[in-house]
Amino acid sequence: MTALKISNVKEFMNILLLSETFDHFLLSEASITTFATMILDGQSCADFFSPEDEGYALVAEEAYVPFSLLRSSCLDFIKGKRTPVSFKFVFLLSKENQKKTLASLQSSFAPEDISGMYLNLKYQAGEIICTTGISYRNFSMDKSLDHAWDDMVMRFLKNHKILFESLA
Repeated sequence: MTALKISNVKEFMNILLLSETFDHFLLSEASITTFATMILDGQSCADFFSPEDEGYALVAEEAYVPFSLLRSSCLDFIKGKRTPVSFKFVFLLSKENQKKTLASLQSSFAPEDISGMYLNLKYQAGEIICTTGISYRNFSMDKSLDHAWDDMVMRFLKNHKILFESLA
């Protein structure tokens, strides 16, 4: 697990809410506090869609909804003259992206060993803190995947020109 402080909050918010940068992540949960608190449970409900609907395939395959389907709702709740009091987004990789990540890292862990690879964003007191984490199905002393995931998240941020500092 690593903790990173996002350097430019306004620029980051534009990337998060006005671009597709985070759309490939699944949203496990979100909490946004402005004049009220909006809580989103990202658990998917494929029964809402018909199989021919565009969103059906995205929702039917995963336990959680892609951020792409909720981003505009989050933007609508946040936008305005005042900044939010706070927010928290809990993102995770899709099953397919988790498999690709494990393969690209040549990890000794199998996809079924991992419950989730997480990216958490928390805004409070004018700062955004990004933390990473992995949920394992069984206890392991091997932290090589944790370190590799931390490095991948930092590369992701750098590739999208998101400035940050490590809070080690």
